[in-house]
Amino acid sequence: MDLGLTGKTVIVTGGGSNIGRSTVLTFVEEGANVVNAELDEKQGQKVVDEANALGSSGRALLVKTDVTDWNSVQAMVKRTLQEFSQIDILVNNVGYGSPDGPFEKKRREEWEKEMNLVFWSGINCTRAVAQHMIERKYGAIVSLSSVAGRVGGGGGQAVYSGAKGAVIAFSKSLARELGRHGIRVNVLAPGLIVPENLEVVGERSNWTEWGYAVYGTPEVQQEIAKQIPVGRMGRAEDIANMIVFLASDRSSFMTGQTISVDGGLSMM
Repeated sequence: MDLGLTGKTVIVTGGGSNIGRSTVLTFVEEGANVVNAELDEKQGQKVVDEANALGSSGRALLVKTDVTDWNSVQAMVKRTLQEFSQIDILVNNVGYGSPDGPFEKKRREEWEKEMNLVFWSGINCTRAVAQHMIERKYGAIVSLSSVAGRVGGGGGQAVYSGAKGAVIAFSKSLARELGRHGIRVNVLAPGLIVPENLEVVGERSNWTEWGYAVYGTPEVQQEIAKQIPVGRMGRAEDIANMIVFLASDRSSFMTGQTISVDGGLSMM
């Protein structure tokens, strides 16, 4: 299926690791120009180089960005417009989860980091591109929530789940508000996506910090897979493929929706 993405300009936040990495690569394969808005320059450039080696008509560019900082986000958007003249698609991919633990025992610093990276990052980036999209009367915004944002996370994920749930409510409200300007806003809610190895994640990723040690062993993954109706763990490309579809004009009559890509785990 031709998704009609050739020549489109895409911003992917946190495109250096796992789902973000796969999303950058998939958009470039489809012929889009992609700005990888990533704080980890080393990992971000690694992905950009990988994307530009695909031989596609699309091109990737790293713009170092702290998505929790309004000035940094504005500078990234300005650079994107200087380089590509337009912004068609925004993928709010950045997120973070601290190690699971009881709500009453977690430190405030962990809560704040989760809220800033999961929720405030999307507010900042969406606001930074909104006026440009309104003026062009065209745009697609895809934000990543989580199964935890739809049904609540177990094992001490209260604030993380709350932040991911906020992404859904924020996006639905924006879809109502921005639809008349030709802008669609949708959400993708992945299940657990464990990176294939630590080579595809950066040093700042929670997978490097703690996640891979907890979920990366074959034994743990086999136990998780038993709970998933399709009988396997999800892969980053499973999520990237749906992001690219939601961002394309092939889904032009979809807005305000939250799509679960979790192998049937949540059945929502």
